[in-house]
Amino acid sequence: MRPLVTFIFICLSSLFSINALANKKLEDFANQLADKHQFDLDYVSNILKQANKNTDILESIQKPWEAKPWHLYHPIFLTEKRIDKGVKFWTRYENELQRAEEETGVPAQIIVAILGVESFYGTYLGKYSVLDALYTLGFHYPRRSSFFKKELEEFFLLTREEGFDPTVLKGSYAGAMGWGQFISSSYRHYAIDFDDDGVRDLLNNPIDAIGSVANYFKKHGWKKNQDIAYPATIADENQGRHQEYISRSLKFKHQWQQLEAAGVIIDSNFTLPTDSKVKLLKMDVGQQDQKTTSSHEDWQAENQSYWVALPNFYVITRYNHSPLYAMAVYQLSESIFQRKNDQ
Repeated sequence: MRPLVTFIFICLSSLFSINALANKKLEDFANQLADKHQFDLDYVSNILKQANKNTDILESIQKPWEAKPWHLYHPIFLTEKRIDKGVKFWTRYENELQRAEEETGVPAQIIVAILGVESFYGTYLGKYSVLDALYTLGFHYPRRSSFFKKELEEFFLLTREEGFDPTVLKGSYAGAMGWGQFISSSYRHYAIDFDDDGVRDLLNNPIDAIGSVANYFKKHGWKKNQDIAYPATIADENQGRHQEYISRSLKFKHQWQQLEAAGVIIDSNFTLPTDSKVKLLKMDVGQQDQKTTSSHEDWQAENQSYWVALPNFYVITRYNHSPLYAMAVYQLSESIFQRKNDQ
């Protein structure tokens, strides 16, 4: 029995060491908030004691929708229901959307599409405790612990500034909140009081959400009256000259003249200066002979393999760092715009 007792003792000692280390990290974090931002140490410690590790959150962040291929990703967002609800939302808040477009240059359909993708127009605001999400990912997800610890710090600052109770706020598994699903740092830096009621309310106020999404894009470099992406073909795909311009990086490192020289072709209705910053995208369209679950008008665009992305496309990826996300927002916005104009 002695080896078993020794084994149990070792296990308990290891568990004690792990717990002691975790408690030390929380203690250091609390002290940092108190020293850096003049929080009451007892207040911070009491809030952190109420945070719980959530294994569902850890599982969810390792299986993001953006890891899917395009032909499985876009049917999640490009649906008749989302398009119809987007048109209704636009009609209801037409004046606010027009004002946001005039003040920021961000098209109304882009704002509507973002709110449709992020929260289905306020229908799905998230089911997880934001405190639990940021605590779980900050202290139990080493891959991105630095980022989420910083967001937890921003969360404490946000709740103090806006008078929120940090123990009751709900959001996504990554701690995003409200109609536009802003993370805490984005809420603090880009949320605006668009209806002038003295409150920046992205949790319950769609008007503030409209203005804040537009402000987010403006601050990230949105170019007024410029396009987002053009469908493209390859003159001789077998030569493969275009392949060197396809990469996972979201940065725009190439000019249109380089892509054109590699056999990339866009419709003659579109014109690009030779020195235009662009990015070549290839979307995984799957089996093109079988229609996907989406049935909106622009199914042909959904099944377009190649796209030439323009700088405003990059701005959309500042909201979610995924070309799939940006393409879904763009195509949803086009479908909503078309459906509204057809009424």
